[in-house]
Amino acid sequence: MPAALMKYSMLLTLFALSYAFRSEAQLPGPGEDHATGAQQMQQPVDFVIGEILISGNKRTKPYLIERELSFKKGDSVYLPELVQMFEKARQQLINTRLFNEVVVALKSFRGYEVDITIDVKERWYIFPIPYLRPVDRNLSEWAAHNFEFDRMNYGLKFMYYNFTGRNDKLKLWLLTGYTQKLQFQYEQPYADETLKHGYKIGGFYSSNKEVNYGAVNNRQMFTDSLGGIKQWHGFIEYDYRPALKTFHALRFGFTRQEVDSNIAKVNPGFFKHGMNKVDIPEISYKLSHFNVDYIPYPLTGWMGEVSLSKRGIHPHTSVWQFDAKYSKSIPLSRKNYFIWQTQGLIRFPFDQPYYNTQLFGYGDFFLRGLEKYVIDGVAGAMSRQAFRRELLRFSIPTFLNSPTHDRVPFRIYANAFTDIGFSYNKNPGGNSLANKMLYTAGAGIDVVTFYDFVFHIDYSFNQLGEKGLFLRLKNSF
Repeated sequence: MPAALMKYSMLLTLFALSYAFRSEAQLPGPGEDHATGAQQMQQPVDFVIGEILISGNKRTKPYLIERELSFKKGDSVYLPELVQMFEKARQQLINTRLFNEVVVALKSFRGYEVDITIDVKERWYIFPIPYLRPVDRNLSEWAAHNFEFDRMNYGLKFMYYNFTGRNDKLKLWLLTGYTQKLQFQYEQPYADETLKHGYKIGGFYSSNKEVNYGAVNNRQMFTDSLGGIKQWHGFIEYDYRPALKTFHALRFGFTRQEVDSNIAKVNPGFFKHGMNKVDIPEISYKLSHFNVDYIPYPLTGWMGEVSLSKRGIHPHTSVWQFDAKYSKSIPLSRKNYFIWQTQGLIRFPFDQPYYNTQLFGYGDFFLRGLEKYVIDGVAGAMSRQAFRRELLRFSIPTFLNSPTHDRVPFRIYANAFTDIGFSYNKNPGGNSLANKMLYTAGAGIDVVTFYDFVFHIDYSFNQLGEKGLFLRLKNSF
């Protein structure tokens, strides 16, 4: 428990000793027996939440902070419940990714009415930052290409978080290098007075000369071509959040992909029937639930997600896809945790073109220790297990004259893990890892700091007898 919470817990306990039982219930009254008096003594007293005082929110609207609370002014609560309510409120506010620090605490008692204070330290919200990043799936894959600079994207990302103070986000990307990309997106999660309905809208255009046209020996294969590959994509999404932790999203999108005609000669199955251009309308629904202490690196609680999508309306583009993922984080002791993550995916029909078969090795669908491989398929599942132990927790001063960014916090964890998975591919070709059980194990160090940066350093083993050091970086940028 953080020091601040321990302090307020002790304070609440002292107040509870004074207020928990009504004075007239301390001894049996006339005509009452001792059992009845004891029952009255055991009955706690309701307190009413009075004022909720919010400070530190220079940009964020106060009603957005109140939206994340499980209590409101006028609610009746028991004193022992307040500490738990404060911690849940702090977690909810941290998971908005609007604040570096949040303190929710008891301010004062006024009879049987309690006032609550919420103090936040807002993040920086405007990021016109230069962008320089390899295009490969992970740092280990970039190392396999000898850290070639021509496999880098560079340019400018302009991101304006909390654009109007309602946790809305404006993003504009202008990238060149390996990929030429122009992208725009705006997200408004609270578009109405009830703060339950929102939307997203966006799109991008991208083009690059090198095309990943297939996989051989479980490795991506690339070829340079004059026309390369071009993509146009646009979408609009309706979001609904009826409660604190549950989110619904309904998305409509349209994608056009076009590749150099020579790609069809190298891999006629890139698109079906040797085509070099496809138009793909899409509709999808996603249900998400988050009940964890910190979404980017959870140590307690669970979160899950299910989605169903339909892409394409023609026989050569049609696919139904169902995804599900679940993770559970269990504290074992003060500094030890067990983490379980599972994820699955299935696409119908099973006979899909190459561009629709990417699975293991892309995004967050991977096994630690097999990062340098891709295992394509139309159905797959995996399970990742890990024990984590907190090693260090410290802060480094920034020497900035800023009340919100005067220090950079770090948490360092050791972990030991084992992963298993399976990918089904109707047409595996020469890829030996498809259609068989996959398993890996290893240990590593995780470094967690603010702005949701998580740096993983893993030493892993896989079923091929290979071992090595793998690096991964996760962040919101």
